[in-house]
Amino acid sequence: MSVTFLGPLSEGGTRLPFISLSSAGSQSPVVERHLSIAQVCDVREPHAYLARVESESMQRVGMCTGDMLVVDRSRYAEHGDVVVASLNSRQLCRRLHMRGDVVILTSENSAYPPLHVTDHDDLIILGVVTHNVKSLDKHQAHNGPERR
Repeated sequence: MSVTFLGPLSEGGTRLPFISLSSAGSQSPVVERHLSIAQVCDVREPHAYLARVESESMQRVGMCTGDMLVVDRSRYAEHGDVVVASLNSRQLCRRLHMRGDVVILTSENSAYPPLHVTDHDDLIILGVVTHNVKSLDKHQAHNGPERR
């Protein structure tokens, strides 16, 4: 899965009303509090950034083309984490498998083979994926968020 870096995610931002699902169908839903996306995603500034998914290689875990990922570069990547990495100058998102000296980047789609990292490869872990932000707007899902 390729990714496009969209930029840093800061703690501030527009706060949206958080409404309890138990009151969503009522005539006047109850706003419990106001939250920003950064608060929901527990952003630790300046260590978090957004990246856009550009392929279907992580499809089985719900990451699809056009989704935005919150990536925390302050977290140490461990076996089993979904990471954004640079492998030989190619940015991608895969699941990290580490056992002893063996490092494999695997996809969650059988059409994408595992990438066995060797001593001749240049691997840089750019961060651990902590959240997947998915658009349910059928127009925006294909075109991505509006760019300014």
